[in-house]
Amino acid sequence: MSKILVFGHQNPDTDAIGAALAYANLQQTLGKEIEAVALGTPSEETQYALDYFEISAPRVVSEAKTEVSDVVLVDHNEFQQSISDIADLNILAVIDHHRIANFETANPLYYRAEPVGCTSTIILKLYKEAQIEVPRAIAGMMLSAIVSDTLLFKSPTCTAEDVTAAKELAQIAQVDLEEYGLAMLKAGTNLSDKSVETLLDLDAKSFTMGEKTVRVAQVNTVDIKEVFARQAELEAAMASENQTNQYDLFVLIVTDILASDSSLLAVGSDLDKVEKAFETTLENNRAFLPGVVSRKKQVVPQLTESFNN
Repeated sequence: MSKILVFGHQNPDTDAIGAALAYANLQQTLGKEIEAVALGTPSEETQYALDYFEISAPRVVSEAKTEVSDVVLVDHNEFQQSISDIADLNILAVIDHHRIANFETANPLYYRAEPVGCTSTIILKLYKEAQIEVPRAIAGMMLSAIVSDTLLFKSPTCTAEDVTAAKELAQIAQVDLEEYGLAMLKAGTNLSDKSVETLLDLDAKSFTMGEKTVRVAQVNTVDIKEVFARQAELEAAMASENQTNQYDLFVLIVTDILASDSSLLAVGSDLDKVEKAFETTLENNRAFLPGVVSRKKQVVPQLTESFNN
């Protein structure tokens, strides 16, 4: 039996790491030789969860073909968001809750995609279907993933299934859902000591939209003004990223987790497409997006439609 690696997307968030750990634990219990790895170091939010439940962070890898042939993807499917040598690997399975794009395989695979707020909500179903109990620490990481992806149920991506799963996992993890969830989210909003390059890379994904490549980063905070006090630095770094990585457009979404609103900063070409997507007018490359908190549901689809039309 050959070893398998399971991992989430680049610049991993709490679901990318939590889902990988949870899926690996499930498959190990079922007798598979599988290891959860990560395509980047944990954010402060994710590290808070790992420390709280006393789990070591997965080792970070940049490529896989030198050690394995088979991999499993969680919390993503688009190749540009995955490991660098993904095209050379055999994908055994995908567990995801995002759009399906830029994805193909040479062999049949297990593909589980559901329109829920978090991959870990789907993985909880896999545990139940296999009649495997979720260990406390793994339940804690899955709970943390749901809290993160749904912003403690405030995101429009949140479904009744996510809420039910979170409540069940909170009981297994032996934590107060609201108290723990808020503390974890706040742990990820300490931005003052981070460089602008780090801020832009905390939670960023690349998307193909029409014939353009668009980079969309999101930062959670409790003080939007604090982030935009560094706007000039941010714009310079975004422009540099565009040039270095050949992005056509870089969009930064700064989300107030308490007010459930966001402000957008855009640098690059096709700024008119951004204005069209959100029915707004950019002023100083910025726009306020009331009620917008979800990149997956309230940002990427709107931009994609704008670029495709």
